[in-house]
Amino acid sequence: MSKLFFKPKFDPPILTLLQKCTNMNELKQIHAQTITTGLSRFTFVTSKILAFCALSPHANDLHYAQTLFNHISTPHVFDFNSMIRGFLQSPKPEKGLSVYTKMLSLGIAPNNRTFTVLVKACVYLSLLDMVYVHVLKLGHVCDAFVTSSVISMYAKFGLMDKACVVSDANLNKNVACWTSLISGYCCNGFVSEAREVFDSMPDRNDVACSAMVSGYVKNHCFNEAIGLFQELKSFDNAKLNASLLVSVLNACAVVGAFGEGKWVHDYVDKNGFEYDLELGTALIDFYAKCGCIENACEIYNKMAYRDVATWSAMISGLAMNGRNDTGLELFVEMEKSGPKPNAVTFVGVLTACNHRTLVNEAWRLFGRMGKVYGINPIIEHYGCMVDLLARAGLLKEAEILIKSMPMEPDGAIWGSLLNGCLMHGHIELGERVGRLVIELEPQHSGRYVLLSNIYASMGFWEDVVRLRKLMKDREVVTVSAWSFIEIDGVVHKFLVDDKSHSHQTCIYSILNLLREELEGFSTANDIPLS
Repeated sequence: MSKLFFKPKFDPPILTLLQKCTNMNELKQIHAQTITTGLSRFTFVTSKILAFCALSPHANDLHYAQTLFNHISTPHVFDFNSMIRGFLQSPKPEKGLSVYTKMLSLGIAPNNRTFTVLVKACVYLSLLDMVYVHVLKLGHVCDAFVTSSVISMYAKFGLMDKACVVSDANLNKNVACWTSLISGYCCNGFVSEAREVFDSMPDRNDVACSAMVSGYVKNHCFNEAIGLFQELKSFDNAKLNASLLVSVLNACAVVGAFGEGKWVHDYVDKNGFEYDLELGTALIDFYAKCGCIENACEIYNKMAYRDVATWSAMISGLAMNGRNDTGLELFVEMEKSGPKPNAVTFVGVLTACNHRTLVNEAWRLFGRMGKVYGINPIIEHYGCMVDLLARAGLLKEAEILIKSMPMEPDGAIWGSLLNGCLMHGHIELGERVGRLVIELEPQHSGRYVLLSNIYASMGFWEDVVRLRKLMKDREVVTVSAWSFIEIDGVVHKFLVDDKSHSHQTCIYSILNLLREELEGFSTANDIPLS
């Protein structure tokens, strides 16, 4: 192999073939051609072949790449970077560190791309600390992309104090560094700190805005996410990327902010966004959770390609909107011509069976998960089955299923059984389950209420009083019921017996809207019903 790394003055046809290569058999033929024609003496050509083996989704043959790499007498930094990136995509990313060690032993200086990839291979904190020392020593501390990668990895270990030290050490921070810090704070639950960083940024792009909105959503601060989005879209020439729109749609789906979500959909259509996997699936989920299942079906039908998440969202959406049979029919179609169902799919499918006439079908599908698809049921699947059996009055079967679970049942599972006991008047079992679930979740007010309702239905008022006293002694906080309503683009949260000023203002707004709707109708008989 030549000791020179340069591109030939001509582009040999072999490189064109390499660009069109789709598998390792073709690659090996091309490699053989480079050897017989003498092109293998150009390290530029050999490096291209090495990068294909290590990184291409059509190959990803690290064993062949390693063999080729070992036969390069004077590998270039490009070759080392390819091998490190290749191992990063493998089950053992830490092997990239051994490549880096060889690189140093040969006296080859790493560049910024080396460190950007290398820090991601640090599966242990001690390794990351060591690599960062090398970043400092070799003068890459002011490289924004290296800094961004180091910040992200320290955040992944939950060490935001170290991430901040790294950020402060770089005097040439760009938006990527700030964004990494925002994402790191959000991933570790420090949303307020993330917002402080966001507000202090000298410049923001759509990626930074997306990181902040996404961070709010990940931390269940849905109204804050929508509020920030409303600020962003009010700016002149605001650039809203697909990732940002997906996060906003997720927030709108949770709180039922239909107007804001519909604005996003209109924006998508006006600006020529395609209904790709993430955006299309988010729209389906949004419309389904807002009760507009026809709109969800329309988006689903327009999508050029659908993955398992898309199918699962559509099946779940149909189930939650009472279109159980259609949801099950779609699952049958998925089994015939769609992607392989996963665990999330079966949560939706079992939810679609939430009617007593579909108990046998639910059992069949529950067994089919493991037998046909090799999916071990998780607690969510057991929860669906217990809820279905309890609602159908099959309480003994539900209790047997709970006792057969390979994992410890949580309060939600026992709560489903307790609710079934209340529905069907099974007092003895309900009392036993109620006592168990109260001890399991002693601060969950809903468990006390369910058992209290069972006692009240039988006229056991002394037991009702005893439960209330127990709640008081344990200082159990009663969680008030609440709901969301959107008025003029603002989402309001209602609590039971809420007498706050904002609540009263919202009530007046609703009354005014009702008055506007009723204008023009002289009598009650003129009011249209739908």
